[in-house]
Amino acid sequence: MLSVSCGIVQSCASCSQRHQRIFCNFSEETLERLDAISMQLALPSRAVVFKEGQTADAVFLVCEGQLKLYTISREGRVMIVRLALPGSLLGLSAVLNGSEYEVSAETLMPSVLKRITRQDFMNFLHTYPEVGRRTSEVLAKEYRDIFQDARRLALSGSASGRVARLLLDWSAEAEKGRPELRFTMSLTHEEMANMAGTSRETVTRLLNRYERGKLIAREGSSIVILNPDRLDSFAE
Repeated sequence: MLSVSCGIVQSCASCSQRHQRIFCNFSEETLERLDAISMQLALPSRAVVFKEGQTADAVFLVCEGQLKLYTISREGRVMIVRLALPGSLLGLSAVLNGSEYEVSAETLMPSVLKRITRQDFMNFLHTYPEVGRRTSEVLAKEYRDIFQDARRLALSGSASGRVARLLLDWSAEAEKGRPELRFTMSLTHEEMANMAGTSRETVTRLLNRYERGKLIAREGSSIVILNPDRLDSFAE
């Protein structure tokens, strides 16, 4: 069950990262309104935010943490669609369409989100023109990400290429002006295998291989891309 944070409520206007996030880069007036209509949620790892098929009654803005978005087939097979990082806006297309959530969302680490009801979000969208522009940019990015995911699975003939592309995409998403390609890997090897269309054993073997070859370095749950050009050659 979702729980409201008992700690200090984070203000969008005072967030030092907002200029690097598509949906958070608003004027002061718009940010104040965003704060007013948002409810902050502090969630533990592996908490379900919403489930596939539920009526989309809110969007969720990721402030901190990492989530996985996934769908489940009738046979019970789980497919992880993508990861959501800080700045992601979850449930957007379903809320705009007035439909059900297309996927489920689950935290991979302790996370902080802001929940905005559908009615408040639609009013926010119609009142502030810049919100409409940013929403369009978010949707365009989601389309691009879906296309890239489909391209990775369809055109990369090897498991090595698919895993390499995942690592490069995640590091690029997390970099955002930082001096190194570092990101936190909260997925299990089984979950990585799900996204790469391969087996857990293959993912483990490939990560070990990349590490021995000085392509990546692992420091606890962090992965640093040491040689992106060479790793990219596997992903082509």
